[in-house]
Amino acid sequence: MAHKQHVADVLVQSLVDAGVKRIHGLVGDSLNGVTEALRERDVPWVHYRHEEAAAFAAGAEAQLTGALAVCAGSCGPGNLHLINGLFDAHRSGAPVLAIAAHIPQSEIGSGYFQETHPEQLFKECSHYCELISSPEQIQRAVATAIRVAVGKRGVAVLVIPGNIALAEVEGAAMPATGLLPVAPLVVPPQVALKQLAALLADSRKITLFAGRGCAGAHDEVVQLAETLQAPVVHALGGKEYVEWDNPYDVGMTGLIGFSSGYQALMDADTILLLGTDFPYRQFFPENATIAQIDIRPEHLGRRCAVDLALVGDVKASLRLLQPLLQARTDDDHLQQARANYRKAREGLDDLATRDGGRTPIHPQFVARQVSELAHEDAVFTCDVGTPTIWAARYLRMNGQRRLIGSFVHGSMANALPQAIGAQLVDRDRQVISLSGDGGFAMLMGDLLTLVQEKLPVKVVVINNGTLGFVELEMKASGFIPTGVALQNPDFSAIARAAGIYGIRVEHPDALEDALREAFAHEGPALVDVVTDRQELSMPPKIKAEQVKGFSLWALKTVMNGRGDELIELARSSLFRR
Repeated sequence: MAHKQHVADVLVQSLVDAGVKRIHGLVGDSLNGVTEALRERDVPWVHYRHEEAAAFAAGAEAQLTGALAVCAGSCGPGNLHLINGLFDAHRSGAPVLAIAAHIPQSEIGSGYFQETHPEQLFKECSHYCELISSPEQIQRAVATAIRVAVGKRGVAVLVIPGNIALAEVEGAAMPATGLLPVAPLVVPPQVALKQLAALLADSRKITLFAGRGCAGAHDEVVQLAETLQAPVVHALGGKEYVEWDNPYDVGMTGLIGFSSGYQALMDADTILLLGTDFPYRQFFPENATIAQIDIRPEHLGRRCAVDLALVGDVKASLRLLQPLLQARTDDDHLQQARANYRKAREGLDDLATRDGGRTPIHPQFVARQVSELAHEDAVFTCDVGTPTIWAARYLRMNGQRRLIGSFVHGSMANALPQAIGAQLVDRDRQVISLSGDGGFAMLMGDLLTLVQEKLPVKVVVINNGTLGFVELEMKASGFIPTGVALQNPDFSAIARAAGIYGIRVEHPDALEDALREAFAHEGPALVDVVTDRQELSMPPKIKAEQVKGFSLWALKTVMNGRGDELIELARSSLFRR
């Protein structure tokens, strides 16, 4: 006699067989079948105060482990709340499966909300989305979703009506051995590698540009740089993979990068892009020869015209390329780039000081102190905007530390929930959220998740009373900042009210002790650091229209009776340079 069980049982058992350790979400009656199947199998349900936070946390878990992570939302508004966090996971290449509960329109009583069509809503943020309309679909659909999420490194969604989840179905879950696809080794053909080797041999000034696709390829990138005597510039996504223990690193480029990284690209006659989808064409030279290696064919030539495009895994491709190259002896380009980097690094470090005890505290000093006091294997998360700038410039990577943020999607409020997801992976590993006051406040309710789940996350809030990066953008465009000011509470008091260790820092001389105490605390802790609103973060390339914009903003500011802002800006930033 065929064994019968509920659809939810097949779903959950398949997830367990695929190695899933927990489900991130917020319960609802349309998820009753799923939550009961989880309870029976002792699979943890991590309860969040907002589904968006659950999706961010699942994405962080997947980025940190490389394994499948799962989140879930109840029908209608519940699963709709998942979408922003899923977009972030999808664009970051994180294997996440979302379970979206659903109530068919035929089952909705009068006066109840009009149900959305989630299978349509999720298509834009997933590789695969299927509505389970009959119990017989579940074995095939869940296996396909798992394989797609893992194989394509992105999001898959299963939309499951509550009544279907509770329906009986014959058969069992798919065999565990067939659920997870084995990742293929993708390398360019030999003829393409020989073409690249010839291109590099004919080049005089070569610069390597490394992105997130260089994960696991640190040694190969450094060896290639040594052979070519080429400086290595990194995008933000490549920071944690190539910056450390690399005598050829010359910093980052882009809107939040270093002048040295920008110059190393602009001085090159040949650029080799390695696993990067860097989006800003204005940071590439106009006439350089550009070659690109990327595992994703859709990335090749997407951001700038390339002369040679190779599909392949960066690590494996560089290993095959290395024997085809002749070691170079001309290091003039490298030495100039390194000299520029030393100067740029010195300038950035000079800004990350106590500044004679002046208040408010400079955010660079906060980030540098966090980096110096953090564990050698710490996981950092950072909010978008200025916290990402300070993380990129001052958090030291070493091959053990990790840095997670919404670097591709660019969403606010990511740092705290991503820290939750990271801490759930390993409760003994130090996890530090470098949060902006705007982003932190947006999903502040999930501060309570730290208490409920007993997670020792350390939250450092850069409290400057504004949407800092937006304010800078307005000034650069010549506008008087409007709608960016934040009337913030004492975040440490809110933390203490929630049962979390909280401390507020308003003077730079108190910062180190406060961070040490918070980092040493056994449970969750929050440090609310009052920082300088007027701190400038200058990009490595300043356009003429930006100079004009700042001048126009300054004129408008004075004419509108806000000249004190100019004085404060000069005191905070310009006079320190």
